[in-house]
Amino acid sequence: MFRFTTNNDKYAGLPVTLSVTDLQVQVSRSGSDVNLQCLSSCPPGQTSYIWFKNGQEVKEDTSLYADFNYDSAESYTCALKGYEDFPSPSVYAPNLPSVSVSPSAEIEEGSSVTLTCSSDANPAANYTWYKEDEDSPKASGQIFNITDFRAEHSGSYSCGAQNKLGRSNSTLHLSVVAGSSTMILNIIRTTPVVLILIPVFLVGLWMRKKKTISHPTTEAHEPEEIELDSDPVYENFRVTAAHGVKSSQMLT
Repeated sequence: MFRFTTNNDKYAGLPVTLSVTDLQVQVSRSGSDVNLQCLSSCPPGQTSYIWFKNGQEVKEDTSLYADFNYDSAESYTCALKGYEDFPSPSVYAPNLPSVSVSPSAEIEEGSSVTLTCSSDANPAANYTWYKEDEDSPKASGQIFNITDFRAEHSGSYSCGAQNKLGRSNSTLHLSVVAGSSTMILNIIRTTPVVLILIPVFLVGLWMRKKKTISHPTTEAHEPEEIELDSDPVYENFRVTAAHGVKSSQMLT
């Protein structure tokens, strides 16, 4: 709030403009060294700054926090001296990305797949997608679409979230399952083969049976001797069953 006090009953002067801006931390990097710049709309040289690391005060008096090695677990803020309760937003490396897949981790062959990656980071993270055993990135951006998913698309995919303060990765595995349309197509492809093989099998059986009838296999049998009871006239009566020949010896 503010008010004008004058020697007269009314104020006559130029219009008054009030601008309120939040502090911002600008991040730059040179190799392993990180530079942080606290930006405000206050005139340079007329304000002192305070720096905080993970909520603890670490540096005073300057808007530049430069040439230090950054750890991915650290976060930094700045504030105007005397207004420590109104710090800038924190800057920090990307947290572990959250990766989701739609429709599911088991994908029907021929369907479309959407992979989504998100990570809490400030400055905002850039996203890159990789597939296992492949050096070149598959895509960039938070969303990665795969159309006409096939068996060769199965495998592990990683999402890398990166900003000037660091990088973090998450991985998920995708596997393909046969869809109903693929199963029907396989049945259609298999049916003609089955229809061809059945007649061939039946013809083979018929020819085997015909060959067996044309060339019967007979086993030789030893002549069978039948011994009959003795009577007053004949002593022995032999029958050769195999040849149907009868012989007898009459006793005298």
